Amino acid sequence: MARVCQVTGKGPMVGNNVSHANNKTKRRFLPNLQYRRFWVESENRWVRLRVSNAALRLIDKKGIDVVVADLRARHAL
Repeated sequence: MARVCQVTGKGPMVGNNVSHANNKTKRRFLPNLQYRRFWVESENRWVRLRVSNAALRLIDKKGIDVVVADLRARHAL
C-alpha cells in the first residue's frame, strides 16, 4: 500500500486537470506524506511512520502514545 498514510489512511484521489479551453484530463492528487521518526517514551524506542501532514497535527494534538496504541489496536503497526 504505497502512498497511504499509516495513521489517517489518506490515499491518492482522482480528479481532472482543466485547461483554459476547458479540456479535461484525468490526474491523481497525492497526499502530502512524510517519513517521520517518533520517540515513544513508554516503549523507550523510535517508531518510524509514513504520515500525512494532517496526521502530524493529529499526533501533536493527541500524543504519539495514543496514536501508536490505536495503530496497534487496528493491527496497522
